[in-house]
Amino acid sequence: MRITSVLVKGFLGSLVSALLLASCSTGSRDRVARDPYPYWEPGAGAREAADFMKVKVPTGATEVKGAVQVNPQEDVYILSFRTDRATAIEIATDLRPEKPPTAWNISVTPASELFGHLGLPEPDTLKGALRAGVCPPCAKDYRRRNVAWVDIYIETLHADQARVYLHAF
Repeated sequence: MRITSVLVKGFLGSLVSALLLASCSTGSRDRVARDPYPYWEPGAGAREAADFMKVKVPTGATEVKGAVQVNPQEDVYILSFRTDRATAIEIATDLRPEKPPTAWNISVTPASELFGHLGLPEPDTLKGALRAGVCPPCAKDYRRRNVAWVDIYIETLHADQARVYLHAF
């Protein structure tokens, strides 16, 4: 009788363990194949990034690139394009940062490695780049109420040309 009780308890313990493990699985082979995070969303590019940030890529902008990095808590959207310097400043102003874009102290080690995915240098490593950041909900920018933060960097390429880097989550 005692052996049967031990066997039943052992079986029940194994069954409970198996059920707990099964309840923690994702249930989707596709998701398991993509883990671990982060990963780049296939097919997502400049349009998806601009739509999320509620930023209009200027007519005539060139070298337009974008991507979406999927993360467990919040996705990261990056967008970059080349335009004239005045338009780049207008885009920064439209984001409603507390302070206008100012010179950025370059970083030897980039804070993140996102723009390398687009074949571009990380903006925080660019000498002379201007930077501004904003929390749209904090600035009462209800156009971007689903965006927690936007960084904009403006790199001067030559006299009137600039490259805009936008990073949002």
